[in-house]
Amino acid sequence: MKTISTDICVIGAGSGGLSVAAGAVQMGARVVLIEGHEMGGDCLNFGCVPSKALIWAANQTPPLEFAAAKDHVKATIETIAPVDSQDRFEGLGCTVIRDYARFETPKTVIAGDTRIKARRFVIATGSSPFVPPIDGLRDVPFFTNETIFDLRDRPEHLVIIGGGPIGMEMAQAHRRLGCRVSLVEAGEVLANEDPECRALVRQSLIDDGVEIFEQTKVTRVSGKEGAVEVHGEEHVIRGTHLLVAVGRRVNVDKLDLAAGGVEFDPKGVKVDAGLRSVSNRRVYAIGDVAGGMQFTHVAGYHAGVIIRSMLFGLPAKASHAHIPRATYTHPELAQIGPKESEAREIHGDKLEVVRFDYEHIDRAIATKRTNGFIKVMIVKGRPIGVSIVGADAGEMIGVWALAIANKLKMSAIAGMVLPYPTLGEINKRAAGTYFSPRLFESNMVKTIVRWVQRLLP
Repeated sequence: MKTISTDICVIGAGSGGLSVAAGAVQMGARVVLIEGHEMGGDCLNFGCVPSKALIWAANQTPPLEFAAAKDHVKATIETIAPVDSQDRFEGLGCTVIRDYARFETPKTVIAGDTRIKARRFVIATGSSPFVPPIDGLRDVPFFTNETIFDLRDRPEHLVIIGGGPIGMEMAQAHRRLGCRVSLVEAGEVLANEDPECRALVRQSLIDDGVEIFEQTKVTRVSGKEGAVEVHGEEHVIRGTHLLVAVGRRVNVDKLDLAAGGVEFDPKGVKVDAGLRSVSNRRVYAIGDVAGGMQFTHVAGYHAGVIIRSMLFGLPAKASHAHIPRATYTHPELAQIGPKESEAREIHGDKLEVVRFDYEHIDRAIATKRTNGFIKVMIVKGRPIGVSIVGADAGEMIGVWALAIANKLKMSAIAGMVLPYPTLGEINKRAAGTYFSPRLFESNMVKTIVRWVQRLLP
C-alpha cells in the first residue's frame, strides 16, 4: 500500500467537495480528492440537474415525447459533466482517487490501495435516497431518484410514495409527459412549506390530473414488474411503476467514522458552528452530511466557510438564516427564513407581514402567469423571511437572499429600479406595500407636505 501526505483530503466529489478541492488547490494547498461513485455527486447525476431537465421537457408545448425527454436529461448531464470531471480536477493539480474512503486512524484514511495522511479532512459524502421499512417493498421493483432517470419507456401509471419536493416535482413532470400519476403521502404534501403556498401547488397538480392521497400511511407494497399495489389503511393504489421519494439518509456507512474518532448520529457528523467535527479537530463536514439543510447550494456555501478556516486560519461560522430553498413545480415555490407561522411564534407583535399577488404584475398578466403571490415577514423594517409561490419563484427569491444576508432594510428593495415589465417587479411592489400605509395613510406626512407646499416659492 502506498502512502500520500497532503494538506487537505476531500472525501466526496459532489458540489461541496468539488468546491473545496478547486478553491484549495488553486490557492496553493496540496489536495487529495476521493470519490467512489460518480464525479459531480447526486446533484449532477441523479438530482437537481436531471430533475430540472425533465421538468423543462414536460413543460414544453407540446411536451416532448418521453424518450426524447430522457435524451434531453442525458444531454444536459453530459454537457455539465466536464466541469466536474476527474480530468479537470487533475488538471487543476488535485490527486484524484476513484474509490471509497474509510478512516484508518484519526489522522489517516484508506482508499483502495492508498493510505492518505492529511492535515485536514473534509467529509462531503452527501446523502442517498432513504428506503423505508415498508412491508413487501424489498420484493417489488421500485425506483428512486437515482434510477428513475434511466427509465426510457413511459410508465402507464406511476405511483409515488412521498409528497416532498422530489415527489411533487416528479409527479407533475410525469403527468405532463403523459403518465397517469398517483401520489401517496402519510401527512400533507410539502408539509414544511407555508400552508397557503403549498395549497396552491397542490391544487395545480390536481388540476393537471395527479391523484393525491394525503393522510395515507403505506402499510404494505405488493406486486411485480408492471403491476404494483400500494396498500394504505383505506386505499389500495394500483399502478405499473413505483417511485419511492420519502427523504434522504446521509452517506456515512462506508467511512468507519469510529476509527477516525468522528462522532456522528443518524443526521450526520456532529459539527460545531464552523462545521468542524466536535471530536476530531482535523475533520470538517459539509453539505448534507453535516446534519442540516440538504441542498446543493448549501454545500457550496459550506465550502466557502471552511476554506476560510482551513487555508487562512480565520474564524468562520455557518449561518443558515439567509439560505433559500425552492421546489420547481408549476407554479414554483420558494422560501427563505421563517414561514409566517414560525415568524409569529418568534417575534409576536413585532412582526409585520405584507403580501402582493402576481395578478397585479403586468408581465405576469401579459404572459398568463398570474397564479401566485409573495409574502414578506418584516421586523423593524428588515425582511426576515419570504414565501413566494408563482412563476420563477426560485429566481425571485434571490433578491431576498441578498437582502437578508446583508441585513438590508425594506427601503433598499423599494429603492430598486427594475426594467418594465418584469416578474421581478413583484419584489419591489411588495416593498411598496410595506411603505404605502406609512406614506399615504399618515396624517403627519400629509401635514408636512401641506406645510412644505405653502413654503415653496
